[in-house]
Amino acid sequence: MMQDDSSLAPLPASIGFALRRAQAAVGDDFAARFNGEAIRPGQFAALQLIKQAPGVRQSQVSAALGIKRTNLVPLLDELEQRGLAQRRPVPDDRRAAALYLTDAGHATLARLDALAQAHEARFAARLGPNEHAALLGLLARLADPAFDTA
Repeated sequence: MMQDDSSLAPLPASIGFALRRAQAAVGDDFAARFNGEAIRPGQFAALQLIKQAPGVRQSQVSAALGIKRTNLVPLLDELEQRGLAQRRPVPDDRRAAALYLTDAGHATLARLDALAQAHEARFAARLGPNEHAALLGLLARLADPAFDTA
């Protein structure tokens, strides 16, 4: 016998549950749109950051993506192995590495940008411009430790 859905009512009121459901929907669409591209969302985001700020340091990319540096290293290793990005020494800091896209990285990102725009537009259209901007603002507040009240 199937259970009545009303018994699950508390879950949609949970921010964590609602975010997880939304993340799953966005992730599924990303996977479908980027099917065959052999790129994960974190890799795509890293490529975007490197494109926006050539010479950015690994620590800056790690902070911008909100991932631990130890998790960034294998991500960058794979991008380097695929010939999409490269690390170069930073002249004034022997411990740091500056990140740059290769020509192949620029070409790949140009192709992926069109897929990303369609992916983003799909979800933005569900909201409309005002709600889209409001959602991005609310999500930024949730992620910003400056808003901690505890």
